[in-house]
Amino acid sequence: MKNKKLIVFDMDGVLIDVSGSYRETVRQTARLFFNIAPSFEKLPQPLFPLADLAAVKQSGGLNNDWDLSCLVINLLFNMIEKPPVYESKDPWAQYQETISQCDMGALGDFLRSTPNPLTALLLKIGKTKNAFIYGLYTGDVGSGNIIKQIFQEVYLGKDLFEATYDQTPKFYQGDGLIHREALLIDKDLLDELAARHVLAIATGRPRAEADSPLDHFGIRKYFTRIMALEDCLEKEKQVLQAEGKKVSLSKPHPYMLDTIAAEIKNPVAEYFYVGDMPDDMVAAKRAAAGFKGIGVLLSAPAKARLKADLLQAGADTVVEDFVQLKTLIISD
Repeated sequence: MKNKKLIVFDMDGVLIDVSGSYRETVRQTARLFFNIAPSFEKLPQPLFPLADLAAVKQSGGLNNDWDLSCLVINLLFNMIEKPPVYESKDPWAQYQETISQCDMGALGDFLRSTPNPLTALLLKIGKTKNAFIYGLYTGDVGSGNIIKQIFQEVYLGKDLFEATYDQTPKFYQGDGLIHREALLIDKDLLDELAARHVLAIATGRPRAEADSPLDHFGIRKYFTRIMALEDCLEKEKQVLQAEGKKVSLSKPHPYMLDTIAAEIKNPVAEYFYVGDMPDDMVAAKRAAAGFKGIGVLLSAPAKARLKADLLQAGADTVVEDFVQLKTLIISD
């Protein structure tokens, strides 16, 4: 077909509205992390605005919302009046003994008096990693990664967490925020795009969490290839075994885009990557096939700020909605 295009979509903030799921999960993860402190009641509810969290996520260099959660907790921990870190080889014991001795007063005052506390802390201390916090972000759920475990408990909810990890949640017993997700793109548009072009997905989600909305909203059929976190991890493992070096192939690395482009059997005239984060635009620019980066502002809490960040990261175009996307992409 003349002018056939490859259109690769990110999921979060593009196909799926995650403002009430992933973003809120980050906020609740940070709150639950500190809930064993005796002065926990001094913290405001909510801890910080979601627009403030969005600004931190747009700073780049974060592979997923687990990384974002760890960074947020790391930033907040710097404002806490705390005793020396409890020394233990058991991360659970170290976490419980240390946080249970922390005074949340200074952090609470800071969060209440600062309109955008995360942004302020990021400007002040950057992404310097506290050894204690990042020590609780190693391994996986069930093997000492406390931050990831809290996140997964909140996002999946009790039943799905138990089914996924075969263990009882320790922090959260409610319904998973995954059920708050909504479809951003109209199925009629997907029908039209898929009829004319080749559609694919490149997401940092774990495969099970990518499969869930694709099946729930009935949109899997539109996409010829879906690449998720495990695809990057498997290739990273192969590189380590073959070359003896550790690499990160998650965005902004173009690995997923390059792989999808290489697998297309029929020739296409143009390549597009539709994303909502600066790292998406960087990945598009770095891809060997010459992807055009299209930034979208569909569910951004601060659209002007995100638009500027997307353009600075190399976006070829930024669109407000899918009507503009359709005008940009569809051609005979």
